[in-house]
Amino acid sequence: MVLPAWDHPEPLALDTAPVPEYGAGSLADLLPTLAAGMAVPGMTAAIPELTEADRNCVFLIDGLGWEQLKAHPDEAPFMTSLLASSRGGTGRPITAGYPATTATSLASVGTGLPPGAHGLPGYTARNPKTGELMNQLRWNPWTDPRAWQPYPTVFQLAEAAGVHTAQVSSPAFQNTPLTKIALSGGTFHGRLTGEERMDVAAAQLAAGDRSLVYTYYAEVDGKGHRFGVDSDPWRGQLMYVDRLVQRLAEQLPPRTALYVTADHGMIDIPFDEQHRIDFDEDWELRAGVALLGGEGRARHVYAVPGAESDVLTCWREVLGEQFWVASRDEAIAAGWFGPQIDERVYARIGDVVAAARDDVLITASEREPKESAMVGNHGSMTSVEQHVPLLQVRS
Repeated sequence: MVLPAWDHPEPLALDTAPVPEYGAGSLADLLPTLAAGMAVPGMTAAIPELTEADRNCVFLIDGLGWEQLKAHPDEAPFMTSLLASSRGGTGRPITAGYPATTATSLASVGTGLPPGAHGLPGYTARNPKTGELMNQLRWNPWTDPRAWQPYPTVFQLAEAAGVHTAQVSSPAFQNTPLTKIALSGGTFHGRLTGEERMDVAAAQLAAGDRSLVYTYYAEVDGKGHRFGVDSDPWRGQLMYVDRLVQRLAEQLPPRTALYVTADHGMIDIPFDEQHRIDFDEDWELRAGVALLGGEGRARHVYAVPGAESDVLTCWREVLGEQFWVASRDEAIAAGWFGPQIDERVYARIGDVVAAARDDVLITASEREPKESAMVGNHGSMTSVEQHVPLLQVRS
């Protein structure tokens, strides 16, 4: 008797993963391009579509992806009117970088480096020196920020070159380790309301003949996580931030370029077993795993020593139709974390890296109860998560 062949689906080919546009059109390329146009030494104009300005402002709206913006013209009429200006008038987005998550993206923005160099490769990642998972957004457990991310920020380099530099954000962020390693340089101006931030950002732009100013708004992301990216609370935040962009645009001093961008997009994931795979309840996925890092759509999996190959095989068999599942070296070779991987960063990346293609999450209900309860999610390389606007207003 001839037994039928085991009909196991082929895993997703790694070369089908849409790798971010490092070096030509990613968040890591934005500030170096602007700084190069202001004659800051060592900076390269990596995004060729952008033109120089004496004063540059980056307004980063946390969680506002390109696809979400395009899908809501009624809530964001001013930003919708700027869609054709994106990426230097090409009407195209740029990419966030992998993973598409706040800590990684803000570090890429501020340092001008991809994740493999700045060393914040996910929401949580293993600290090779301690063996513990480190939350790189909340900086818990504590580790020396400068040892974790030793490169100077673009703001520091610009300030040293005589450019007036400033950050305008919530006062709560002024002294956080993430701010210090990613966004420090020049002066920090803490303001509670969005309107105040826009007004101070405009004043800071006018304070120098050459100025580089960064400002930030978080609550679009916050409402998306809690309620979803098509909920009334999310729509309300989009309406509000659209007015903020217009308020800042109307106050720009002469010779200024304003760029409105985001750190990632977002996708709503249904609450059912088909779309949410609970690692804490799945014995196959747990087998041989010492630590589960990253987040639901962008996982770092750290294996028990000696079990790396078995974990990779298992994760591919269980998830390979829905996730791009790679070994550390495969993910690095494919360029997921950028063209360079610093030695100190190598072991922070999971032995196995899993990036969602489909509308699915790997939750961890016991280890990560708050994150597992989120409606809106992000992290992977799909266009809805990766593509972010680079809207432009010039004066």
